[in-house]
Amino acid sequence: MKKGNIILIGMPGSGKTTIGTELSEVLGYGYIDSDSVIVAREGKRLNEIIAEIGREAFLDIEAKVNSEICADRCVIATGGSVIYREAAMQKLSALGKIVYLKLPYEVIASRLGDLQKRGVALKDGYTLKDLYEERAPLYEKYADICVELHGEPIAECVVAVAKSLRGVL
Repeated sequence: MKKGNIILIGMPGSGKTTIGTELSEVLGYGYIDSDSVIVAREGKRLNEIIAEIGREAFLDIEAKVNSEICADRCVIATGGSVIYREAAMQKLSALGKIVYLKLPYEVIASRLGDLQKRGVALKDGYTLKDLYEERAPLYEKYADICVELHGEPIAECVVAVAKSLRGVL
């Protein structure tokens, strides 16, 4: 299996989708948004799926979708909770370089509205801060490359990610 893909991981609101689409254009790569694949397969929005089947079953669906991706020369934007399933992360790692879009909590908090409406896989009683603190070490664990961002304009973020990939592609 070729390792010619770039897989973006990070918190909801970190810019995976927006940066991913722009980065794919800059690199001349294809683009896959795994959340969009889930929505298309299930015929429902993420928040509806989570409300209907629960967090754990959603995480299983997310892992299955990400484990089934077969691509080369694509930027793949994953859902923020993909890091909860080791098998999915191993498969993504085999597909390419995993890039963690790391933003400070304050930036993420300012970007996100209602987490339930957004379709965030949140444990009962968890706040956004709890989620951030739980996920950050997992993103770092799986990342080949960590790109620290601070809420810059998208064009600057794309440049920062592209620079981090020099010598990797």
